[in-house]
Amino acid sequence: QVQLVESGGGLVQAGASLRLSCAASGRTFRFSAMAWFRQAPEKEREFVAAITWTGDSTNYADSVKGRFTISRSNAENMVYLQMNSLKPEDTAVYYCAAGPRYEAIVVPGGAMYWGQGTQVTVSS
Repeated sequence: QVQLVESGGGLVQAGASLRLSCAASGRTFRFSAMAWFRQAPEKEREFVAAITWTGDSTNYADSVKGRFTISRSNAENMVYLQMNSLKPEDTAVYYCAAGPRYEAIVVPGGAMYWGQGTQVTVSS
């Protein structure tokens, strides 16, 4: 069982940066692949970034490559998403997710646990 709580969302202008945090609890966290997804109004939830349980491999959606960075601290039970050069199209609710397999967590069905989400709004 893994419990996830996101924080760090907010309202920013285009070009700004934000860092999202995901606080995790549960015995299996440090062995879980972690990911960030986002969902904009009237759109499906989409993959943003993933990281292996060791932190040695990452994967990004093409739309965020070069702007977003996912990282984790197993010692602190935390996962982060550093978002730079934000664009209005990044506006969405961002969700932290955990799953047993890194290769599978690139789609929502590959996640077993979800946080409640944090709103990110980027104004033009």
